[in-house]
Amino acid sequence: MATFFSYSINSCKLFEFYFFFKRERVDYIAFNMEDPKKLEEGFGYQKKNTSEENIDITSHQVNKIATNRVDNNNQELASNANQQNKLGQTLQMEEEEEQLSIKKNKRVATLDAFRGLTIVLMILVDDAGGAYAKIDHSPWNGCTLADFVMPFFLFIVGVAIALALKRVPKVSAAIKKVTLRTLKLLFWGIILQGGYSHAPYELVYGVDMKLIRWCGILQRIALVYLIVALIEILTTKMRPTSLTPGHFSIFTAYKWQWLGGFVAFVVYMTTIYGLYVPDWSFVVHDGDSTERYTVKCGMMGHLGPACNAVGYVDRQVWGINHLYNQPVWARSKACTLSYPAAGTFRDDAPSWCRAPFEPEGLLSSISAIMSGTIGIHYGHVLIHFKGHGERLKQWISLGFGLLIIAFILHFTDAIPLNKQLYSFSYVCFTAGAAGIVFSGFYILIDVLGMRLPFIWLEWIGMNAMLIFVLGAQGIFAGFINGWYFKNEDNNLVNWIQHHVFFDVWKSQRVGTLLYVIFAEITFWAVIAGILHRFGVYWKL
Repeated sequence: MATFFSYSINSCKLFEFYFFFKRERVDYIAFNMEDPKKLEEGFGYQKKNTSEENIDITSHQVNKIATNRVDNNNQELASNANQQNKLGQTLQMEEEEEQLSIKKNKRVATLDAFRGLTIVLMILVDDAGGAYAKIDHSPWNGCTLADFVMPFFLFIVGVAIALALKRVPKVSAAIKKVTLRTLKLLFWGIILQGGYSHAPYELVYGVDMKLIRWCGILQRIALVYLIVALIEILTTKMRPTSLTPGHFSIFTAYKWQWLGGFVAFVVYMTTIYGLYVPDWSFVVHDGDSTERYTVKCGMMGHLGPACNAVGYVDRQVWGINHLYNQPVWARSKACTLSYPAAGTFRDDAPSWCRAPFEPEGLLSSISAIMSGTIGIHYGHVLIHFKGHGERLKQWISLGFGLLIIAFILHFTDAIPLNKQLYSFSYVCFTAGAAGIVFSGFYILIDVLGMRLPFIWLEWIGMNAMLIFVLGAQGIFAGFINGWYFKNEDNNLVNWIQHHVFFDVWKSQRVGTLLYVIFAEITFWAVIAGILHRFGVYWKL
């Protein structure tokens, strides 16, 4: 459009010059022609007093004037052409900015689907893990389906940070926004998992501040989000506009992010292997009676349940009364004959089986920063590499590389996979798995265009926080349970479980699994789809 406009202006200028030159030429000819009146009077062929020299001078002056006019018009044409070029460049820049704005607001379908899958896994393992202990959290070493949920969330957080902070117009405003979101995550984490909410099984609320739990899922996400996002914001001016050729250029371009992850690695490793853990004790309250237990340690570098540095740091920082009082290690072989399911303690069970332990504690959360660092790397690849093949080459190679490192560390017993400690092998294994799953979704949705089969995961992923609070944390089920008949157990949720699923399938295990799939996951997928249809999303 700008080019057409420029051509039109130039054409008008050329016509203007043509008529000017024609007018000058006519004037010149008229100057040298006889007056028609004199011709009629018979004086037309009389000799004039004007000499040939004067005529030549006059002709020269006219030519000079015409030449000057031509030069001036050429300059005007050039000036107008430059102005039109600048206008065209401005319009093009505005169009590019508009396209960038559209791209910025456009959601990444692969990321939404992966986030939705993680929410589905959380609901599945939380509500069906009691019936199928194999998918519940590993009692100690090892990795089950439930153990992928937390690192998948942190990986997604990292990818989202890279995309959200692709451009940082104002550093102070970005820091303010990140800080505010961190505080919101901490607030909801304490409300939902600090002991204030007892949904869905108890229709009460409130917590004794002497026993409040300070750590939890959202608190860990808040810490990782804060650290990784701040590094991304504060290194904005150090980012390259384009990558240099080479497979490792993406790593060197964001060396400060990797340095942050390396610092977290060093702090974690030096603490867990270098911190001395003394003997410690705790009190168990059973009704009106209390009993004190003592755990003998006096060592460092221990990776077992009793004397690891992760638990020691949390006991010293938060206090033993503020830790999670139902740790998964109570389902270990050393504690119960019902392994891997929960059950009564063995007669010879060690004292630590009854002790509290924080799975989302401080030191393990420092290690979790590495999961966010790997996630943000995948986001950087998505930004800088435009071709499907280039992106997948980067993602899949790193994913399999991390898996190989994890297998070597675990099967050589150097560093076992352990979610409770958030061990380095666990970081590598779960981050590598997240990278492979993310790449798989990318191939199916973006490369092959198979978006429809996963659209329900996208819906859930778009409203992940809402479904986490209402579904995974049982707030909606607790609200429904509040409307009961005669006694609290006679409510709609229990009626559906027993009459629609348990009684029909004649199996509590199968009924529980089907209830989770249809009455929870499918239900929330439909709700998320309806909310998406009306453009309703809950974001912090």
